[in-house]
Amino acid sequence: MFHATLHQLKVFEATARHGSFTRAAEELYLTQPTVSIQVKQLTKAVGLPLFEQIGKRLYLTQAGQQLLDTCQRVFEGLEQFEMAIADIKGMKQGQLRIAVITTAKYFVPRLLGPFCQRFPGIDISLKVTNHQNIQERMANNEDDLYIISQTPEQPDLKIHPFLENPLVVIAPKNHPLVGQKNIPIKALSGEQFIMREPGSGTRQAVQSLFDEHDVEVKVRLELGSNEAIKQAIAGGLGISVLSVHTIISEGTTGEFAILDVEQFPIERHWYVASLAGKQLSVVADTFLNYLLEESQPMAQKLLPDIKLATTTAVDEVDPKLVASGK
Repeated sequence: MFHATLHQLKVFEATARHGSFTRAAEELYLTQPTVSIQVKQLTKAVGLPLFEQIGKRLYLTQAGQQLLDTCQRVFEGLEQFEMAIADIKGMKQGQLRIAVITTAKYFVPRLLGPFCQRFPGIDISLKVTNHQNIQERMANNEDDLYIISQTPEQPDLKIHPFLENPLVVIAPKNHPLVGQKNIPIKALSGEQFIMREPGSGTRQAVQSLFDEHDVEVKVRLELGSNEAIKQAIAGGLGISVLSVHTIISEGTTGEFAILDVEQFPIERHWYVASLAGKQLSVVADTFLNYLLEESQPMAQKLLPDIKLATTTAVDEVDPKLVASGK
């Protein structure tokens, strides 16, 4: 019979994840020889090699991959048990892992503050990244919930729409078009534009609209950060199209103005997703319900002068339907 301690499994999992005894030791605050010994003892208990070393990196053998899959199920089961016991005791405690797209970093932390005050026993890990990295994190089952603005191609997701994420034309306060009503989209032709980098969801949505209406703008800068774009707009380098949520801190009374351009705002939504085959923990399910209930009131509070709507249905939606825009 296979015998292993929980400590040995934790050491093995960290080593497998990093592909390195040294990095696993650093994460676990152990010495490298200690990590090596624990892995050797576990290898002896299994009776087959768990790693093979190529160069300086360790790679899992077939037996090692099987053990890693088992470890992940064991750790997830123990985490679920811990949270369930806490729930039985009337407490919400445990860990919540969330990955969000870049634009959501302006809004989600505003929700997390009151949530943490309501449930102080919950520890939250928040990862802000782009859609490509979120897809990779989904494939590796790294998080409990994912906040996205376009659905990945994976069909095995539970998806809930929860808030509009409109894209608007943002200009400095002294721009000649500020204050004008129903500006024709053609009026943007020739304007100095600051664009997100190619491949971003915002860039794709804007370019698609411009192509549809034969609008050609002068791309003066391409920047990979919404904050950098806002600073460039404030510096008078041009105008841009950004999520309205990116000006939560400034509102329309700060350095920026939202231009009233025809065909804008571009309608987009935020969705919260989880892996279909993964049972949400008590903590993740609690936050999901909180997100669906509190996101709209929070958005109205943060942007009182801007009309935002939420999708009325909070049931799961078909990812193919969302991706098609229907």
